Amino acid sequence: MTQRFPRPCPAQPLASRRQFLGWGAGCALGLSGLATSALAQAAGPFPQRPIQLIVPWPAGGATDLTLRILCEEAAPLLGQPIVVINKPGAAGTQVAPLLKAAEPDGHTIGQVPITVYRHALMNKVPWDPVADLSPIVQVSGTTFGVLVPANSPWKSFNDLLAWAKARPGELILGSTGIGTTAHIATEEILLQNNIRYVHVPYRGTADQMIGVAGGQVMAGVNSTGFAPWVDQGKIRVLAIFSAQRSPRWPDAPTLRELGYEQSVYTSPWGIAAPHGTPEAVVQRLHDAFAKAMQSERHLQELARYDQTLDYLNTRDYRQAVLETVEREKRLLQRMNLLAKPPGA
Repeated sequence: MTQRFPRPCPAQPLASRRQFLGWGAGCALGLSGLATSALAQAAGPFPQRPIQLIVPWPAGGATDLTLRILCEEAAPLLGQPIVVINKPGAAGTQVAPLLKAAEPDGHTIGQVPITVYRHALMNKVPWDPVADLSPIVQVSGTTFGVLVPANSPWKSFNDLLAWAKARPGELILGSTGIGTTAHIATEEILLQNNIRYVHVPYRGTADQMIGVAGGQVMAGVNSTGFAPWVDQGKIRVLAIFSAQRSPRWPDAPTLRELGYEQSVYTSPWGIAAPHGTPEAVVQRLHDAFAKAMQSERHLQELARYDQTLDYLNTRDYRQAVLETVEREKRLLQRMNLLAKPPGA
């Protein structure tokens, strides 16, 4: 009798080393994901402790005071206090390296003026605001104006341009410093009109306003720190760089009205977190600040310093920052103020 043995199973090929490593990596990633998820669940909902807001200006200034009101309005919406940490110096750029070094968990955020991005274009710095910061929400901006002494013969901005075109190099115009928004805004308009002029950089608003009112310069560009001087009848506003006319100076046209469609400069600022902050946390912060900034108390505080609400949501704020960086990069290159790349 012939004994029958079961037919052997077909031989299975041994897994290759690459497949084995692939399975191992997949398992590792799966375990890592589970661990991260478990840690996130253990951490609980955001925020878990007080939030620190870095303000790169001295305490008591207009931006600092408006931000403190905003934080007081946003704190109940987040369920945690928001502590303002003043870190002045370096023309308001201290916030960038501090956020870069902070833990990207949303508990450290900062007020970021647009000048932070410009500073990185003009100087070699060990941080990149585009790569190192995660925009949350744009909050406000500042009104900038073209100013002349009260006794100036120029009654309009076009009068100023016509005079300067007819006398190349004779216009003497002051700003708040090389590379400031006032300087950049001025330069763009004058470059478009091929006007050569003498630029006088001042250290601050008070010095510049004394210079304009006293006739040391023929004109100047500055933010709304000029308001008291206008109220006292010492200087006049020929035009402003905002998108719409100012309720406080309704007779002053915008540069956009005068045909300079792209010349809207408000030096906008917003709130940002370290790069890598989870999107859900960014959204939570956005929602709280977006609601808080609409409060009557915050709006009144902005108006007190001639600032207006200039809200942009997270996506639009990010896009606006990128567009501004590209625009100013081209302008700074024309002005020979763009920092040279390493090794150049």
